[in-house]
Amino acid sequence: MAKIILTHEVTGLGAPGDVVEVKDGYARNYLIPRNLATPWTKGAEKDVTAIRKARKAREIATLDDAKAVRDALESKTVVVTAKAGDSGRLFGAVTTAEIAEAVKAAGAPAIDKRKIEVAQAIKSLGDYTVSVRLHADVAAKVNVKVVAA
Repeated sequence: MAKIILTHEVTGLGAPGDVVEVKDGYARNYLIPRNLATPWTKGAEKDVTAIRKARKAREIATLDDAKAVRDALESKTVVVTAKAGDSGRLFGAVTTAEIAEAVKAAGAPAIDKRKIEVAQAIKSLGDYTVSVRLHADVAAKVNVKVVAA
């Protein structure tokens, strides 16, 4: 088992700054090459506090605040414009960064693009529902409408 420090959120494993033990191959072949984690050392232990402090600054403070943001997000339909062909197929895909920009433009509270989870890549025009993890206990379903530019 390898002891690592997560630098990004990994679904099902932990949040940035968490020290976890995973199988050697998972750490060596997946987490570390993708910069999702760093090997644990006594020197790297100092980085944990910096990572946690940065996470606290980005996170929504309380459960009540998260619920208020969820209600604000779920009440709006977010419109994303993208280049599309005649058949309605997009040139590329809608990214989480584009969704985060559209949420901000729609007047809803700004959200971090890393908190947005898209079930399948959005590659055509239409209406979609994406999930936004606002807090450990609160997730919002956001309606996204993709229209041609």
